[in-house]
Amino acid sequence: MKQEIKKPVIIVGAGGHAKVIMEALILSGVEIIGCTSLNDKIGSFCQGIRVLGGDDVIFSYKPEDIMLANGIGSLPNQSTRWDLAAKMRARGFKFMSVKHPSIIISKNVKLEEGVQIMAGSIIQSGVEIGQDSIINSGSILDHDCNIGSQCHISPGVTLCGGVQIDNRTHIGSGTVVIQNVVVGNDAVIAAGSVIYQNIPNNITFIQRR
Repeated sequence: MKQEIKKPVIIVGAGGHAKVIMEALILSGVEIIGCTSLNDKIGSFCQGIRVLGGDDVIFSYKPEDIMLANGIGSLPNQSTRWDLAAKMRARGFKFMSVKHPSIIISKNVKLEEGVQIMAGSIIQSGVEIGQDSIINSGSILDHDCNIGSQCHISPGVTLCGGVQIDNRTHIGSGTVVIQNVVVGNDAVIAAGSVIYQNIPNNITFIQRR
């Protein structure tokens, strides 16, 4: 994995996902300048992290002096997280990859900018994860899985070896994807599913009980 240059970080957002990001960064010893919020008062605190103002307060900093951490959560068919990332990158800012210190991760893993791997996850050899994707708490990605950009692998998902998840796809909590299956772009897989065959693009898969 490529080592990121350590710079102080601003967390974008102060909601539930931002709190998880805050804790991961604090435990990793990252310097946090503060967070942004559209709802909280400037100067108030979220888990001990000072609220700096709305998202545009970031533009008072130089892109070369800070990194950002995306604290906006990801839900199916909602683009707020991804729109925010595009807006900031258009102004020259970059996003830190967040890795909770409790994860188990192979040295032979490729992470693009802005990837977030939450507590208790296991990432095996040969895995590649695309820009801004979330690997949420307790997920297991076995060898040679390929995750596209802007994906959300929800808590407790298991991807067996050689699974491919294409861009902007949401895999619901507790889902198991059998080895070598391909899940297409913009797909949504309901929580608790067992996926044993390829899923086309733009499909919402709900397993019958």
